[in-house]
Amino acid sequence: MKALKIPFYISLLAVLLSSCGYNNMVDMDETVSQKWSDVQTQYQRRSDLIPNLVSTVKGYAEFEKSTLTEVIQARSKATSMNISADDLTPENIAKFQAAQSNLSGALSRLLVTVERYPDLKANQNFLELQAQLEGTENRIAVARQKFNESVKDYNSYIRSFPRVFYAGWFDFEKKGYFEADAGTENAPNVEF
Repeated sequence: MKALKIPFYISLLAVLLSSCGYNNMVDMDETVSQKWSDVQTQYQRRSDLIPNLVSTVKGYAEFEKSTLTEVIQARSKATSMNISADDLTPENIAKFQAAQSNLSGALSRLLVTVERYPDLKANQNFLELQAQLEGTENRIAVARQKFNESVKDYNSYIRSFPRVFYAGWFDFEKKGYFEADAGTENAPNVEF
């Protein structure tokens, strides 16, 4: 009788684990990691463009050194912050996002300062770099959106019954979302 119990328990365990969704959890976890890499790639693209923008602006106008210094420091801080896809907690994402928001703010101030220099605005190199930065910001927004969609799918999947039990057994934990910066719900004040 004991000889029959062992194959029975092995078969029962195989049936239970085959329907647990482990492979789907692994696939969804990898999708979240890949989407996170896409977000970081777009931020890296922006960071790579900044030196070109700064050089172009520097070559055509003398302006407040504090603005330029602020952009350089914000870029340095933003590029030094790295989060592993295995450590996508809401707190770590918030820290990463704060560094990127500082860079976005510095770039905005740089572009406002540039508005005072008509020759620079008309320069083809500057116009192209500005278009590249605008395109990059759009790519960042799309990458964030796709990341959040993959996190939603993953979190929903691992929290659904009965997978919630299996997810806990295999250490699949809830991932954090990218969230809007504080104050972005208010429209910016534009004055001419």
